[in-house]
Amino acid sequence: MPRTDLLLADPRLAEAERRLGRALVKAAVSRAQQRARDGQIAPEEVAEAAVAELPARASALTPVLNATGVLVHTNLGRAPLSAAAADAIVAAAGNCDVEFDLASGTRARRGAGALDALARAVPAAEVVAVVNNNAAALVLAATALSRPDADEIVISRGELIEIGDRFRLPDLLVSTGARLREVGTTNRTTLADYAEAAGPRTAFILKVHPSNFRVEGFTAAVAVSELAALGPAVVFDIGSGLLVPHPLLPGEPDAATALRDGAALVTASGDKLLGGPQAGIVVGSAELVERLRSHPLQRALRAGKLTLAALEGTLALYLDPERALREIPVLRMVREPDEMVRARAERLAGLVSGSVEDTVACVGGGALPLAELGSFACAVEEELAAPLRLGEPPVVGVVRDGRLLLDCRTLADDELDEVATAVAAARA
Repeated sequence: MPRTDLLLADPRLAEAERRLGRALVKAAVSRAQQRARDGQIAPEEVAEAAVAELPARASALTPVLNATGVLVHTNLGRAPLSAAAADAIVAAAGNCDVEFDLASGTRARRGAGALDALARAVPAAEVVAVVNNNAAALVLAATALSRPDADEIVISRGELIEIGDRFRLPDLLVSTGARLREVGTTNRTTLADYAEAAGPRTAFILKVHPSNFRVEGFTAAVAVSELAALGPAVVFDIGSGLLVPHPLLPGEPDAATALRDGAALVTASGDKLLGGPQAGIVVGSAELVERLRSHPLQRALRAGKLTLAALEGTLALYLDPERALREIPVLRMVREPDEMVRARAERLAGLVSGSVEDTVACVGGGALPLAELGSFACAVEEELAAPLRLGEPPVVGVVRDGRLLLDCRTLADDELDEVATAVAAARA
């Protein structure tokens, strides 16, 4: 039986130890040795058996090639990060000055770089803050802005939304101890409805962008500018994280416009149209943001150093709009001309002997539910769907009408060769 120390010196196992740690590798070696003692494998096969059972990486999370046509796919981690954001995460992985001033040697504002970048991106905001996701931002607002004599949140019945995995906004808000004052109806809410409900017990008026559905037909909603004139603070959850108006997304609310129209606070997600990491963005009035930042609950909801680093890396690209459109994957996918997507699909079809088909992509992630983006897919055999998902790297497409569609709006140019190799392996 080969000795453990000699097995651990095998170059393949030594490299695995560097990536995964000694304990995990040694345990795999012990199991392989036991298999040899039990006669399941030969002694000379022990090293190979140990290598075969070790994972490729320390995390169970596996990088996936997204060929679904859903740009912000919640189940695949929402927004893919830019190279700048990924580099920022690597730089922050060890010790870093997340809450330390190197010049003075004293404690500093946590995540100052990310906060400064956010303030530059939304100059209309008096103060900005970051928490770990948008739900956290709403919980913090509902908790910090309510008090015993003013604990009502006024909200339209048409904005009491439910999103994925049975997450319901009203349940979240009520869990803070606040009371909901529902106004209007599912399809129509007027300014008079809000005016009648607003009063001394109003903590704030909450407006929520129904970003994962639309109500059409006989409808009415109230603009932020009208709500702001009623007196109580208006908190606007814009959802998808658009910071400024985007010419290709004219119907999507943005933080700059909401603040200009009178919203006291705007909350948003960092990992949707912003194209950054999961984070809760809070921008608005200095008084209200400071109330959130100074509340004890903020400590439980604050963002970690890796989130702050990725957010700063993402926002830094916004200083050069053209660079942002090129390098932030979500923005690139939204604005990429159809002919470029078609060219990519034709190239992939040539590599895998597939066919090119017209299809429709969508933003996803609870954003722009009715927006359709023209797209093109490479169609291959339906039976490749499972082998591709289980391959290395996994490729996730969409099965439709007896074919597997590999949508090329959500694939990048430099991923096509990987997809082609994966298809060849799945067919083998």
